[in-house]
Amino acid sequence: MHPIGIGHDATRAETRVRHAILSIDYGRARMGLAIADTEAKIAQPLTTLERINRNEDMRRLRELVRDRGVTQVVVGLPLKLDGTRGEMAEGAERFARRVQKQLGVPVEMVDERLTSWEAERLLEETQGRFLHAEKPGGARKHKNRTERVTVDALAAAVILKEYLERQKQPAEQR
Repeated sequence: MHPIGIGHDATRAETRVRHAILSIDYGRARMGLAIADTEAKIAQPLTTLERINRNEDMRRLRELVRDRGVTQVVVGLPLKLDGTRGEMAEGAERFARRVQKQLGVPVEMVDERLTSWEAERLLEETQGRFLHAEKPGGARKHKNRTERVTVDALAAAVILKEYLERQKQPAEQR
């Protein structure tokens, strides 16, 4: 039997554990990270981690998962524009399997085609400036490392937003 009183509901609300979903935009040099609270379901860019080595990368992710109460991880799957898997997609899939095995949290892959492009576009709109410098031949490069780091974390947020929107759809439409 639960005690009845004014503080009972407040105490129960305070002890309720919040959970989070972590999104990873996996890359060879960096991992963009974003997070969403499972109740609010709003994707927010978190940070970008420079890759060091497998063990150190997993140690830092394990710490983040523990500290943030992560109960689900989403990893971007970099398919080619035609939908086929390439070397980067295979690397991301291996990474996702390692995360699930070593961190003990469920991992889902999400198609991330064009997420970096969308992240750059969003950043350009919100910051009111262009992120690229034109090189001869029309090639583009990022102006500086800070912008690349921001784009990686924002790309992870775009991946997470796609995942959260997909979760709202009925199962047969996913």
